[in-house]
Amino acid sequence: MYAFTPSGVCAKQIVFSIKDGIIEKVVFQGGCSGNLQGISRLIEGMPVEEAMTKLRGIPCGGRPTSCPDQLAIALEAAIQQEAV
Repeated sequence: MYAFTPSGVCAKQIVFSIKDGIIEKVVFQGGCSGNLQGISRLIEGMPVEEAMTKLRGIPCGGRPTSCPDQLAIALEAAIQQEAV
C-alpha cells in the first residue's frame, strides 16, 4: 500500500496498491466523492503506465493540476520507489 499527500487539490490523501504493475485499489480521502470513486473504479485493474498516461496533465477549475493528475504523480513516485 502507498499513501500520497496531493497538493493543489481538494483531496487530502490518496491511498493505493500496485501488484505486478497493475493498480489493485485506489481510495481518495476528501475531494469530490462521486467523481473520485468513479476514477478509482475505472483505473483499478489497469496497468500503472497506462493510467499515468491517461491521467497526467489534467487541470481542474483553472488550477494547473487535479486529483487525477495528482494520482498520476503518486503512481510515478511509487514506481520510482519500487525501482530503488
